[in-house]
Amino acid sequence: MSLVPYALARRVLFQLDPEVAHDLTMAGLAASQGNPLKLAYASPQVNDPVVISGLRFPNRVGMAAGLDKNARCIDGLGAMGFGFVEVGTVTPLGQSGNPKPRMFRLPKAQALINRLGFNNDGLDAFIANVQRSALRQSAQPSLLLGLNIGKNAATPIERATDDYLTCLDGVYPHADYITVNISSPNTQNLRSLQSDAALDALLGAIAERRELLAQRHGRHKPIFLKIAPDLDDGQVQVIAATLQRYGRDAAGHINNAWGVIATNTTLSREAVQGLPHAEQTGGLSGAPVLAKSNAVIAQLRAHLGSGFPIIGVGGIMSAADAVSKIDAGADAVQIYTGLIYAGPQLVRDAALAIKNSKK
Repeated sequence: MSLVPYALARRVLFQLDPEVAHDLTMAGLAASQGNPLKLAYASPQVNDPVVISGLRFPNRVGMAAGLDKNARCIDGLGAMGFGFVEVGTVTPLGQSGNPKPRMFRLPKAQALINRLGFNNDGLDAFIANVQRSALRQSAQPSLLLGLNIGKNAATPIERATDDYLTCLDGVYPHADYITVNISSPNTQNLRSLQSDAALDALLGAIAERRELLAQRHGRHKPIFLKIAPDLDDGQVQVIAATLQRYGRDAAGHINNAWGVIATNTTLSREAVQGLPHAEQTGGLSGAPVLAKSNAVIAQLRAHLGSGFPIIGVGGIMSAADAVSKIDAGADAVQIYTGLIYAGPQLVRDAALAIKNSKK
């Protein structure tokens, strides 16, 4: 188990600007992940395997994308006991993101607001970091790796598909699964790709390119679509219908080609009205997103039917929250903001609670 009580570390980190604290934390993980210093945060991995999209996940708790945008800390995050780690979002070219300040804590609501804007070092640096990780170099990796791709802010939305295909080409050989992020609220017009015609065109282009890549690399890798929580049932139904077209074969059987990650951050401020920083623009994450995310998961499961892969993310601040996502219809879960508020112990607690809930 972790050698350092997280409550002490959080007390120090929460005295700092949120982005400064984030950068210091990631630098610490990067520096410690290859040596005994990782015992400060390491935890045994809960054994609760599940097969999703044809992949064997060691347990059902994963690290969500967004924390490690440049894939520098894959091994450090993996040491916390996750069954899978997702890094990114990466864009073809490096970009600085939106102006600072762009991260804000709302401690009374156990929430964060960010408008980072896909800040990252670009595809080449991202792939180099992935290749350097001990996880990717291992003949028998202990967990799965997801690579999350997006578009550059300067790329017109009409050419977004070009950016996704460029990233798909680059990450495909190195990923266990790929996530297509079309739901960040911090890249202009990105969420418009969730609409019917735009989504069908994007998925069609990605599906065609994936077939070529599968032939080239000798392995067919699943692709997950990451969607927003700010969708009504009609919009969820459109997304589900599009996923069904690409995610099932001619006989109607699930083909392990596509899955969905629900959800990203929310634009709603209903749950945090009146709190300091609540008026800041950007995506809200943490406890206030739990109910919205779970509602989308339940709607997806109703429209997609049993067996279609769903990963639930949004508002997991406790082990019980993680179980609620499974109860809503998710096959596995991811955490991010909960890690910031509760620390690495949340990973093991959530994995054990999900395991025990199935007995």
